[in-house]
Amino acid sequence: MGNDHPDAKLFPHATGAAEQMVKEHQKEESLKLYSGWFCPFVQRVLLVLLEKKIPFQYIEVNPYHKPESLLTLNPRGLVPTLEYDNKPLYESTVVCEFLEDAYPAATPKLLPSDPYEKARARIWIDFVTSRIIPSFHRFLQYQPKSTPNPGLEKVRSDFHNQLAQFTQEMDPDGPYFLGSEVSLIDFVIAPWAVRTWVFDHFKGGLNLPEGEKWVQRWNKWLSAVEKMESVVNTTSEKDKYLPIYQRYADDTAQSELAKATREGKGVP
Repeated sequence: MGNDHPDAKLFPHATGAAEQMVKEHQKEESLKLYSGWFCPFVQRVLLVLLEKKIPFQYIEVNPYHKPESLLTLNPRGLVPTLEYDNKPLYESTVVCEFLEDAYPAATPKLLPSDPYEKARARIWIDFVTSRIIPSFHRFLQYQPKSTPNPGLEKVRSDFHNQLAQFTQEMDPDGPYFLGSEVSLIDFVIAPWAVRTWVFDHFKGGLNLPEGEKWVQRWNKWLSAVEKMESVVNTTSEKDKYLPIYQRYADDTAQSELAKATREGKGVP
């Protein structure tokens, strides 16, 4: 899945730790990642590239002046788009699995080798995209005047329920989803998980029911993920996200995901 995030024109490039990461990946490489610093779908791919230490060139895309090199690869001009051997790949989860297959010597391995466990991992990877991300955005983009109007507490509760279902499938000890080792499941949800602070700014708080067992497990998982070097190094300064997320909270954002949420659809 991908998104061009035209609202990111407010800040044209990464800042903080992410800016340093971008500078370190400007050198010409055969593997090129067309990116948007704000885009959580891009962050998914960056996490895999950095964790596996796969050499790549980071190319920031101006959503209003998309380079011809990107449009040749992907006529929709969406990010992330990966250029591999002069050929295009897109859809962030597809790209992440491709990196696992195309660079077999790169570690860590992010999918189980056992066929059943690998299939189960894919179920929960899909759950993130098909259930958690849409509920995240329904909550964030909720407007009191919308019709029909489920109420803020309803969309907040729906988001909690999606997180609960996901968390209850985690290895009981962790700290990661599958256990002591990080996996692709952790990376596909991490960009949204580390952004849940936006609800404190715009929707009166995430307000997880702290007494519930799943919340303790979620917090343990989130604490481990937030400390990961790859997550830290792909995250810009918090204040730069706020004006962009303000547009989502006001339901005026013009990204493909924002428009799909507005129309009651899933991730485009």
